[in-house]
Amino acid sequence: MLLSPGSADGCQLMMKELAHHYSHYFNRDLGRSGPLWGGRYYSCIAESSLYVLACYRYIELNPVRAGLVRQPAEYRWSSHGANAEGQASSLVAVSAHEELLALGTDDAARRGSYKNLFSDSLDETLLRRIRKATAGGLPLASETFKARIASAGSVSDTSV
Repeated sequence: MLLSPGSADGCQLMMKELAHHYSHYFNRDLGRSGPLWGGRYYSCIAESSLYVLACYRYIELNPVRAGLVRQPAEYRWSSHGANAEGQASSLVAVSAHEELLALGTDDAARRGSYKNLFSDSLDETLLRRIRKATAGGLPLASETFKARIASAGSVSDTSV
């Protein structure tokens, strides 16, 4: 998921609610009890522009890399249809990130630009940076942005 929380603990609270409600739903249907996920969720701060758009590509291409589909639009749980085709999603409420909105002056231009993001595969170095940042809770950002965060005392390791 690519989220822009309204508060510092917004993602944490959303994931807690998601885990609670989904576990209840899943356990009720299968006659189980207890948590579904054994570990914590992984996340990172992504500086806007290059990194946010890279995260869109990373997320939307995960089912392709896993061999589940050939194209991101084929994965039924993806937001690719909403972002690239303008399809309404009955699964989730999809709100366009400001970086997605900046891809064009109107919906058709934005969708065309978004589709073009997927014409090439994600650079292997960038793929590793996204994974390292997410697994370590580190910023996926420029050196300037990371230095600004580190000086504020929010992050101790800025090596991503």
